[in-house]
Amino acid sequence: MVQSPIDVKQLAALDAAQAARVLGEVRSATLSGQRTRVTPRPVIEASWERMRRSGVDPDHDFRAGLLSRDEVERRRGTSPLRHVMPVLRDGLLSVADVAQHIMVVADAEGRVLWREGCSSVLRKADGHGFEIGADWREDVVGTNGVGTPLVARRPVQVFSAEHFVRTHLSWTCTGAPITDPRDGSLIGVVDVSGPLETLHPATLALVDSVAKLAEARLRDRHLTSLERLRAIAAPVLARLGGRALAVDTDGWTAAVTGMAYTNRLSLPKDLSAGRSWLPQIGLCSVEPLPGGWLIRAGDEPAPRGATRIVLDLAHPRRWSVTVSSGSGAWTHELSPRHAELLYLLAVHPTGRTASGLADDLFGDPARTVTVRAEMSRVRRYLGALLEHRPYRFGEDAEVEVVLPEDPLDLLPHSTAPVVRRWRGATLGTDPF
Repeated sequence: MVQSPIDVKQLAALDAAQAARVLGEVRSATLSGQRTRVTPRPVIEASWERMRRSGVDPDHDFRAGLLSRDEVERRRGTSPLRHVMPVLRDGLLSVADVAQHIMVVADAEGRVLWREGCSSVLRKADGHGFEIGADWREDVVGTNGVGTPLVARRPVQVFSAEHFVRTHLSWTCTGAPITDPRDGSLIGVVDVSGPLETLHPATLALVDSVAKLAEARLRDRHLTSLERLRAIAAPVLARLGGRALAVDTDGWTAAVTGMAYTNRLSLPKDLSAGRSWLPQIGLCSVEPLPGGWLIRAGDEPAPRGATRIVLDLAHPRRWSVTVSSGSGAWTHELSPRHAELLYLLAVHPTGRTASGLADDLFGDPARTVTVRAEMSRVRRYLGALLEHRPYRFGEDAEVEVVLPEDPLDLLPHSTAPVVRRWRGATLGTDPF
């Protein structure tokens, strides 16, 4: 029997009840291990596999305790999402109300912080435990429009029986992740949800577009803050001799003197005033500025010593690279794409060409422009620790990769052919 994923366009041509029946048949067959001509969409099938491995019960829902009102307010007050709520409301609330939907905004941990929209649908959401402070991570409530985009790192629409837990089959939800443009870190997800009869295929494009508008608003705020820091730092730098620069708390450069301009420095999380060592500067002195730091490069050579690089991929949603040597240590959080690239370099110690990496990532060796652009960004924080022609870690570096206990949890967002082969490989088998 030839199997193929559900065709979303054909599904959209059916009315909601017919579409729900088709999906219900696919769900029942898939969860019982039967082979059918039609299979779930890849993003849904991958989520269901994660649910089975994490022990989510498809026949009974589970509800974690709600956050207290004080904790919800604390998270609202510290989340960057608070700055984009006007954008999300303007883009989605009017549509949601007309279409009998609600808009839900959750943080990176899947906790619902805001929930607005059609009052009758809000009451129905209460019945599903879709409340302020609720935990809607995938491994808690199953495949859904909040938790699944957080893992997949892409917009996802989940309709009726595409939900893993049976009590959610009368629901449809569409969510898109929101990332911080300063460092690519995941800060939350915006979701539009409602009864299954309100399904519309265009909702996915709408929610994704509004999420991108929210990210653009955060980018504008960041540029404005850099301008403020530049105005403060410019007269200070004008009085200094030697090499110096002013950066914000995330390492983005506001002003520079006596040295080549660089967009961003990799700063340790525990940076404080005094003497420090930074990978792109070397030994330097650090002084506080309103909204950032004044960094003055020193003339002393950096201490020599072996360099150790630890690539931590153990967590399914957060990845980092830590560099330590005789000069000190620093850690940089990785974007999904950079986590993929550094993983590929780690498992290919002799190096990969741009076309080889493009083939590994996209199954298309011609996509070298994308690879070279991303590797250029990686070199901004790893600098001399990376070689090129081919791309590889320096010979003097000791590289360690920390993998998840279950290979199937390796970079779960990734659709790269090599990563997918690794997930499917038996432990102890070389997928390369």
